[in-house]
Amino acid sequence: MSFLQPVTLVGDLVSLTPLSHDDVEGLAAASADGHLSTLQYTSVPAPEDMSAWIDTCLERQQTGTFLPFVVRRRDTDAVIGMTTYCNVVPAHRHVEIGHTWNARSAQRTGTNTESKLLLLTHAFETLDCIAVEFRTHWLNRQSRQAIERLGAKQDGILRSHQVMPDGTLRDTVVYSILPHEWPAVKSELCRKLMAR
Repeated sequence: MSFLQPVTLVGDLVSLTPLSHDDVEGLAAASADGHLSTLQYTSVPAPEDMSAWIDTCLERQQTGTFLPFVVRRRDTDAVIGMTTYCNVVPAHRHVEIGHTWNARSAQRTGTNTESKLLLLTHAFETLDCIAVEFRTHWLNRQSRQAIERLGAKQDGILRSHQVMPDGTLRDTVVYSILPHEWPAVKSELCRKLMAR
């Protein structure tokens, strides 16, 4: 049995389901909501590129180092975005939560907070991870603030780390949460969701 297995994670606001080709239309509509693919500091697939992106994700899943999820609202079953476990190192029980994006209309609704709670709970309490990492573009202030609100600690900045689709260089900010920090992080995420 490999470290990562497709799994459905269910909360009150969202469910995270394994990505499939059946999700093309829903993900294309979510990407179009806010024209997310046009933002300089993200790599959200354009609606017309969604099928090819799903092919890429499913191919990467076969390596055992990548597990993509579709994010759905529980009240409507509408697809609002996606997230993944990526850059997984099974021998070290290390995962990164990344490739996360949500339709503009779903942002600041608690759905992303609950998605992270579900992924972190599975990582620490089922996969027994020794570290969960987050990475984002230095220019993506919204993402950096969201990661910091989760309780992740900044590990550092990888300068000129990646070439973006438009040819610009990305400085990548690296954050992580460790097992001894998880109880406090979990408690705070639950508190935020209860306060909504």
